[in-house]
Parts: sequence; C-alpha cells; structure tokens
Amino acid sequence: MSYAISPPVIPSLPIIGSDQRFPVRRIFCIGRNYAEHAREMGATVDKDTPLFFCKPADAVVTDGADVPYPQATQDLHHEVEMVLALGGGGRDIPVEQAASLIWGYGVGLDLTRRDLQAVAKAKSHPWDVAKAFDHSAPVSALRPASQVKLDADTTLTLSINGQPRQQGRLGDMVHGVAEIIAILSTLFELKAGDLIFTGTPAGVSALQRGDRFHAELAGVATLEGRVA
Repeated sequence: MSYAISPPVIPSLPIIGSDQRFPVRRIFCIGRNYAEHAREMGATVDKDTPLFFCKPADAVVTDGADVPYPQATQDLHHEVEMVLALGGGGRDIPVEQAASLIWGYGVGLDLTRRDLQAVAKAKSHPWDVAKAFDHSAPVSALRPASQVKLDADTTLTLSINGQPRQQGRLGDMVHGVAEIIAILSTLFELKAGDLIFTGTPAGVSALQRGDRFHAELAGVATLEGRVA
C-alpha cells in the first residue's frame, strides 16, 4: 500500500528491563476517581456515572524528554496518575476478566489547561482543549504486569522541585482497576496498545516553566522530567 503522505510515527513507551517498546493506540482517562480530588475541584463523585475523556496517542512524552509549556493557557496543572497498558481488549468485558488484559503498569501526568477547563465547565462545553492538547500525557517506562504486585496501600506520589505536592493510596480510588476496564469496554472496544489513566488524588496545582517533577507509583515505576 502506498500513502499520499508519510504515515505518522507510532507513539511508544519504553519497557523496564527490555529493549522492546510498547506501542500506544489510544489514551483513555477517568476523572473524579478520588473523592478528595473531586472535592477540591468543587465537584462530587457520581459512582454510577464515571467520567471518561480521551487524549491523543501522540500526546505522550517519554524517555525523559522535556514537556513544553503549552500554548493558550496561563494555568497548567499537574495530575499524577497510575497508568494501565492493555495487552488485550474487547467489548463488554466482565469485571472478573478485566485485570487479565493488563500488560503493564506505569505512572503518568494528566496535564490540564485549568483555565480553559474552567471556561468549558461554565459553558457546559467538552473538555477537549483543556485535556487533549500536545504533550499533555507524560508517561514513565512500563513495568510488565507479571512483575507487579499492587494492594490498597500502594502509594502514588508527585513532587515538584523536590517539594511534595500529591500523595494517595490506590485503595482510595472510587473505581478500581478492573471496574474501570469493564466500564470502559461498554463504551468503547478496547484493544491492545490502549493506555488508561486511572485518576488523580488531591493536591493538584500549577506548574511553571522550569519546574522539575518526580512522580512515582511505589515499587513499580518513576517519571522524572522538566517543564520547558
């Protein structure tokens, strides 16, 4: 097959302990999955109606690359999150089978143009310009699921310029990992290569040019970088 233009490069993430890379197909995100974060944003959690949104696959920033400060905003916020990488997929996946689709785990930042999000909320508009912009999804190298043991006390942390900003426990998530995958599969056909950002704990705040960040999913993955 020939193309009229050169096809885009497939975004990918490094894999801890391997020379191979994980190709990224789509990025799904869940909002308001930690009650304390929902409260700090002036919102409430509706457990029966999870809030999902997407980012483009090429929004990933990895391999220690700088994160460019985005255009059209004066209020860029960090949201640290556990990231799931799927090795399989399907539609209407039972909760009992959902976790078996996870290929690996990482940690990422759901970067948000908060001022644009506030305008969208006020006008009941979609959040795309606030969430799905270029370079809005820094993600760590992935650790294969076979090497990972998580429990309710596994911590998710973020520091900026060495100062703690966010910390949460996976047990504080409103919707657990398997539940997120199962619910998403009723809305989209999930496939291998999909990433899922699983929500952020409280403590989100602004990033400035020159800030250095260190995110960690304890015992699993770390992400370090700089806002350029």
